Amino acid sequence: QVRMVESGGGLVQTGGSLRLSCTAPGRTFSSYDMAWFRQAPGKEREFVAAIIRSGSSTNYADSVRGRFAISRDSARTTLFLQMNSLKPEDTAVYYCAARGGLATEEKHLYDYWGQGTQVTVAS
Repeated sequence: QVRMVESGGGLVQTGGSLRLSCTAPGRTFSSYDMAWFRQAPGKEREFVAAIIRSGSSTNYADSVRGRFAISRDSARTTLFLQMNSLKPEDTAVYYCAARGGLATEEKHLYDYWGQGTQVTVAS
């Protein structure tokens, strides 16, 4: 079992930025491909971005491409999501996820999840 903890959410104005972080206390992510998902009220959890374990390849949902950037630190202990030019429709609970297999947009294929961090973008 891998316990994952997100942080960095909050309230921001339209056009603002936030940086989310995800760690697994006492562990590294070196054996996992990682992703961020989000879930808005009344909607299904949706894919946001993914990064493979080497960090050399990333993938983004069309709705965030060019505004968000997923990355991980060199020690592979922390996953980040830099969110710029935020819009009200980005309001959601953001979750990090880890998968022993290849990164995918399919949420049901991820092995471990964090508890989520709330991001609210005011118009």
